[in-house]
Amino acid sequence: MKFLIVCQVVDTEDPVLGFFHEWIARLALRFESIAVICLKEGVHQLPGNVRVYSLGKEKGSVPGFMYGLRFLSLAWKLRAEYDRVFVHMNQEYILIAGWMWEILNKPVYLWRNHYAGSWLTDLAASTCTKVFCTSQHSYTAKYKKTVLMPVGVDLELFSMNRNIRREPHSILFLARVSPSKHPDILIEALGALLKRSISFIASIYGSPLPADMAYYGNLKARAESLGLHDRVRFYPGVSHEEAAAVFSAHEVFVNCSPSGMFDKTLFEAAACGCLVIAASQDFAAQAGPQAFFNGTAEDLATHLESLLTTEPDSDLKQRLTESASENSLDALMGRLAAALQ
Repeated sequence: MKFLIVCQVVDTEDPVLGFFHEWIARLALRFESIAVICLKEGVHQLPGNVRVYSLGKEKGSVPGFMYGLRFLSLAWKLRAEYDRVFVHMNQEYILIAGWMWEILNKPVYLWRNHYAGSWLTDLAASTCTKVFCTSQHSYTAKYKKTVLMPVGVDLELFSMNRNIRREPHSILFLARVSPSKHPDILIEALGALLKRSISFIASIYGSPLPADMAYYGNLKARAESLGLHDRVRFYPGVSHEEAAAVFSAHEVFVNCSPSGMFDKTLFEAAACGCLVIAASQDFAAQAGPQAFFNGTAEDLATHLESLLTTEPDSDLKQRLTESASENSLDALMGRLAAALQ
C-alpha cells in the first residue's frame, strides 16, 4: 500500500513538530512507500521508501494562495504514487484537494486534535474515511467515524536520565508560547507562590510565533511586575531530542492547555520522571485527580504548593509512569497502521 502524508513540517530540529519525523519513519516500515508533502522541510533522515516534497516555506514566505496552488499541483502530479492520504492536523489541505481525491477514489484520513473547530472542520471531515484524535474533548471526537488514539510518546527517547541532576523545587513549562497554551496562568500562580514564601525556580521553554511576540513581551513584563525576575527563567524553544534532557532536569511539569488539546508533552514529562499537573480532564482521567487543576491560577498555585512542600504520592508517580506507557509511540503506530488499512 502506498500513502501520501500531508503535514506542516518535516524537521527533527523543529521545537513543536519535530516528533512527526519519527511518525513518518515508523509508518514507512509498515507500508510499501510514502510520499510526504510538507509546508516546510528541514533536517531529516528517513527510510529509502520515503520521498519528501516541500511547498517551500523554508525558502521564505509567499502569499497563502501560492502554497495552495503548489499543493494542489503536487497532489495531482504524484497521484500515481499513492493509494491513500493521511493528513496531519491541517484540514485546509482536505478543503483544497478533497474533491480531487474523491474523483480519484483515494480514501482520506485526518488526524486533528484540538478543542476548537468550525463548519469547515465538519466539511473536511465529511469527505474522510476516518478521523483520528486523542482527546474525547477534541472538536473532532463527535463524529461517528472518529477513532480515539494513544498520544504517541517515543519511550526510547523520553525516559528517566539519572545522569542529569533534577533541580530541587523546579517547575517547567515547555510549549510554544501562545495564548492557547496559557502560560500566563502559570505566571500568575508563581506570583501567588512567591507571596506565600514557597521556595521554587521556574523555567519557561518556548518561542512565540511572530503574531504572538507582543503576548510574549507582556508575559515577561508581568513576571517582572510580580517580582519574579530571579525566580523565572525564559528560554527559546528546544528540539524534540533536546526536550528529554530538559524534562529530566525539572521536578514538576505544568501544562495549562485546556481539555481537547491533550499535549504530548504531558506524557513525555511523565516518562522522564516529572510530577505533572495539567488543566486537561483527559489527562486527569488517566493520571488521577492529583494531576489536575481547574484552569485557574489560584488552583494551580495550591496544587504546586502541595507538590513542592510535601513528599510526592507514590501512587501518583506510578499512575504517571503507566499513563506514559499506555500512550507510547509503539502503541500508537500499531493502532494507526491498522486503522489506515
